[in-house]
Amino acid sequence: MAKVAVVTGSSSGIGLETALTLARNGFDVYATMRNTGKAGQIQEAAKGLPLRVLQLDVNEDQSVKSAVDAVLSEKGRIDVLVNNAGYALVGAVEDLAMDELKAQFETNLFGLVRVTQAVLPAMRKQKSGTIINVGSIGGRVAFPTSPAYSATKFAVEGLSEAMAFELAPFGIRVAVIEPGMIKTNFVSGIAMAKKALDPGSPYAPMLQKMNATIGPLLENAAPAQQVADAVLQASTSPDPEFRYLV
Repeated sequence: MAKVAVVTGSSSGIGLETALTLARNGFDVYATMRNTGKAGQIQEAAKGLPLRVLQLDVNEDQSVKSAVDAVLSEKGRIDVLVNNAGYALVGAVEDLAMDELKAQFETNLFGLVRVTQAVLPAMRKQKSGTIINVGSIGGRVAFPTSPAYSATKFAVEGLSEAMAFELAPFGIRVAVIEPGMIKTNFVSGIAMAKKALDPGSPYAPMLQKMNATIGPLLENAAPAQQVADAVLQASTSPDPEFRYLV
């Protein structure tokens, strides 16, 4: 019987490649996303594959519950959860509005917890499962003008370490994928703090310097497939590593 995988944030980039890679390797995949209107690319690429698109907004309790209930109703189990949904907020600490910072944590950390909590009862019942949290190099090393993003990814690291200990007695494994610069549309989806957009911000010169480095970094960035391959390895290994640096 094919193993069942749920991937969040699958409309593009790492999530899209991960969902397709798992499907190509024998998983029944639920590629979830907040806006299923953006599912065209993955649906076209997934023709003939065991992959279904499912609406799931990691920020909404009912959306998460409905999606997980639908998977369990159809398949009766969830073997792999890939927590990939997230975005980056740019702006120095002084330029961050509290609501902007809270929104960053809501998606990148609390959303991850929300989906994980919904899936864990089924995994505990079946006494097996793998939870893969997509972190970031920004969860190992912080960079100026990205303190909010790094804070969430550092938090994912600590959360994942604790989870690994807590869930081991139930046969559930936890792994963290730590991508560096990857060729995706992630950069185009970056949110800018409102105060950071003000050219009069004392941090404007620093932000300009950081922005100037992104282009050259993207030219030499790794393809999203490398991240998907790391997720596949963590999903299929009998003894996966805890951290996969991509």
